[in-house]
Amino acid sequence: MSAARAQSLAALPNTDWDIVVIGGGITGAGILLEACRRGYKALLVEQRDFAWGTSSRSSKLVHGGLRYLKEGQLRLTRDSVRERERLLHQAAGLVNPQGFAFALYQGRPPGRRTFALGLAVYDRLAGAPLLTGARHHYPADEFLLLAPHIRTEGLQGGLCYQDAKTDDARLVLRVLQEAQALGGVALNYLAVQRLLRASDGTVCGVQVQDRAAGTDAAPAWDVRARLVVNATGAWADRLRTQQGAAPRLRPLRGSHLVLPAWRLPVAQAISLMHPEDGRPVFAFPWEGATLVGTTDVDHRTPLEQEPRITPEELRYLLAALEHQFPALRLTQDDVIATYAGVRPVIATGKADPSQESRDHAVWLEQGLLTVTGGKLTTFELIARDALDQAGAHLPGSTPPAQATAAWGCTDALERIAGNALNRTQRLRLQGRLGTLAGAAVQAAQPGELDTIPGTETLWLELRWAARAEAVLHLDDLLLRRTRIGLLLRGGGVDVLERIRAICQAELGWSDARWQQEVADYQALWQAHYSLPQASESDTGERP
Repeated sequence: MSAARAQSLAALPNTDWDIVVIGGGITGAGILLEACRRGYKALLVEQRDFAWGTSSRSSKLVHGGLRYLKEGQLRLTRDSVRERERLLHQAAGLVNPQGFAFALYQGRPPGRRTFALGLAVYDRLAGAPLLTGARHHYPADEFLLLAPHIRTEGLQGGLCYQDAKTDDARLVLRVLQEAQALGGVALNYLAVQRLLRASDGTVCGVQVQDRAAGTDAAPAWDVRARLVVNATGAWADRLRTQQGAAPRLRPLRGSHLVLPAWRLPVAQAISLMHPEDGRPVFAFPWEGATLVGTTDVDHRTPLEQEPRITPEELRYLLAALEHQFPALRLTQDDVIATYAGVRPVIATGKADPSQESRDHAVWLEQGLLTVTGGKLTTFELIARDALDQAGAHLPGSTPPAQATAAWGCTDALERIAGNALNRTQRLRLQGRLGTLAGAAVQAAQPGELDTIPGTETLWLELRWAARAEAVLHLDDLLLRRTRIGLLLRGGGVDVLERIRAICQAELGWSDARWQQEVADYQALWQAHYSLPQASESDTGERP
């Protein structure tokens, strides 16, 4: 155990906490940051790793939800697209612009005029004048230059627009870093065992247990707070039902494929309507590979089990690629990795999962504030809404001016790294590490400013994560601090020895510990990030 972790654990029961946040995804991280901005003494606890759940398994898009316009959710679209613009400025290098291209085919909806009108409204919601002269439509010959390899039969042209993308797990870590710089405390592998209650029955704290050692005999502490926030996403009903509340969530699974960029080369994000059911599917460049997604099905397996793609979902996504990119003849052999995440969607009783609202909800029940649902893009709006509604439990504080302050950054990388890093790499490190980017570059050993082949990741990112980012297991390092486990075949098995040379000493692991971590990681990767086998059980749900 690191000295910093031991010190934080020892302080848990002896600190007068204003807020304890349960859940280390983007919602919990955003609430921790907002609480610290408002001057509260705040703690976040996560029973697994930071961003272990939905927030490392999303579609990686920071967008306004163009499809929500069709469903009449103007407020959600407006909030999302404006937050997208803010994040593009505030987290440049971590949140990056991404062009989208949508092909128009004869006889297939949506029509050009309907889509173009939607894009005009989309631009207007982002703050642009309604008539800017922005060009969205391209005739077929020009559109094929923007989106090569797509199906040409019946192609009438296409529409292009701008959204954004990110590394979702790194976004969580950056938000946590900003919160910790303001005095917040965040601890992974610290599980809530039960809620503590005052004499009147209201929640007044939590009992937590250290899960880092993986034993049931680990120590536990009672941690008291003025407010306990349940930000556990798709798992939120578990704490709520302990209080007698009725379940209100509908867990939905979204699965994705990762392919080599050379097999599916796309500069724009290619959007299409699936030929089987008309659902939107996309393929876009991400971290040096091409990401394909997503499905939208009811997730009926137990939430304590790590989700994975099913054979039917794999078939569904490959069918979309076969339809849109017939000349490439893509097969499952081209897939590097897969991943699946469970979305926390508020149940409204609609038969089609895709028709359920993606808006967030805040419920205050017997002193437990539950925050769930919503979109990655709007995490700061969600955090402000949650704490505003908890005002009765947190008297005497108003949001200070720094509540909307820019995140910290360093402009010293060019001086520190010289010509060893190009502009894109410097921006990448600034976006991911903020004020710590300079220290990370200074920690790099010879050759570690190079890019790992097949990815956009620098070797130094591994060293810094092992040294300074609360890595307790190898999958923390390869699936969330970096995304090597998704970007390289076999989860990066061919570079594990180089990773060992960089990280083992930084982590303080013995040879036996390293070997056990490798074995555990490879078993995890094969079970949940590889291709599903045809013999595996399938739910039979429509993707």
